Amino acid sequence: MYAPTTIVGYLTIALWLILLVMKAFALGDAVMRPAQAFPAVDKQTKPLWLILTGLALLIHLIPQFGSPIGLLNIAGTVAAAVYLVGVRPAVREVGGGRGGRGGGSSGGW
Repeated sequence: MYAPTTIVGYLTIALWLILLVMKAFALGDAVMRPAQAFPAVDKQTKPLWLILTGLALLIHLIPQFGSPIGLLNIAGTVAAAVYLVGVRPAVREVGGGRGGRGGGSSGGW
């Protein structure tokens, strides 16, 4: 990265951090979901989503591709967004939540 000296520099760093968090969350969520839930909702396999989201995060962290508007970084952002918007909700329905949540009653306390 570089030292920001203008408002565009600060916005670029903010966008870089937001996308970093999004990609890390997508990868972490994919790791936590059960492998059987992916084909159960007609989505691609868990290993494929782990590879896609992992590569998205890795490319984001490599300094040569560090710009959030670089071609490879945009492709990784799209892959992570597709997982978060399309795959994650469907897999959550079938696989339940993390750490013992889900699958039980929908009651609160």
